[in-house]
Amino acid sequence: MVTNQAGLDLIKSFEGWRAKAYPDPATGGAPWTIGYGHTTAAGPPTVSRGLTITQDEGEAILERDLLAVERTVAGLVKVKLTDNQFAALVSFTFNLGGGNFRKSTLLKKVNAGDFAGAAKEFGKWNKADGKVMAGLTRRRAAEASLFLAPSKFEPVTSRVVDKPVLEPTLTFDAPNFLRVLINAVLSLFKRK
Repeated sequence: MVTNQAGLDLIKSFEGWRAKAYPDPATGGAPWTIGYGHTTAAGPPTVSRGLTITQDEGEAILERDLLAVERTVAGLVKVKLTDNQFAALVSFTFNLGGGNFRKSTLLKKVNAGDFAGAAKEFGKWNKADGKVMAGLTRRRAAEASLFLAPSKFEPVTSRVVDKPVLEPTLTFDAPNFLRVLINAVLSLFKRK
């Protein structure tokens, strides 16, 4: 399963686009962030003061970062999810990291099938450096809303895992397939 358009839009809207590295709003320093919320912890490139990237580089970094987050979520969730539930959990994990998701009550409730209880857990993750952040409060509310929004059930897989975590279905998600295929072809041309 890949992050649907609603999840991608949510991530992009809350992360925002920044071509130049900026400090963490809670600490005023590390971790430095660039593009659509990319930090060094997510992998290359290393982000530090003064780093700049192009929009195309930012899109490629976001695609790579999402791939890793989708794999994390798919590996931790043991129940069937809708595409909106999966997207909301990817947004949450993209922002807070796999370690926080792994130890969260949110994940425990998801895996227990308590989706209403899980939705209430999003709002508890609205602090950075011990301070309530208005932006995080809004993001968690948007993620909870997406999590509860009706959508189709699909097996949880990542972009690169062919074998679903649960039983396979015969659905074909053409828009996401085309997006991944186009990005793969474009990346081949960029390497030359």
